[in-house]
Amino acid sequence: MTKADFVSAVAAKGNFSKKDAEKAVNAFTGAVSDALIAGESVQLIGFGTFEVRDKQATTAINPKTKEKINVPAKKVAKFKAGKTLSESVNG
Repeated sequence: MTKADFVSAVAAKGNFSKKDAEKAVNAFTGAVSDALIAGESVQLIGFGTFEVRDKQATTAINPKTKEKINVPAKKVAKFKAGKTLSESVNG
């Protein structure tokens, strides 16, 4: 599902215009992004949790040259599905 498809689905489910649905989707994604950038997690009970996790530095190998490459540590955004969402997906 693309963002445009998602906006259309939100508009249909919420009985909004597509313009209002796009504003809502943009506001949601912006709020989640801002929270993650600030180091906070976003927990939506029944849906899931968005959080930032630290990924350790590691050494990888270039398969073409067999050269070792140092991959620096970084922060990654993660989503963990909530119980209700997991149960819905699994039927």
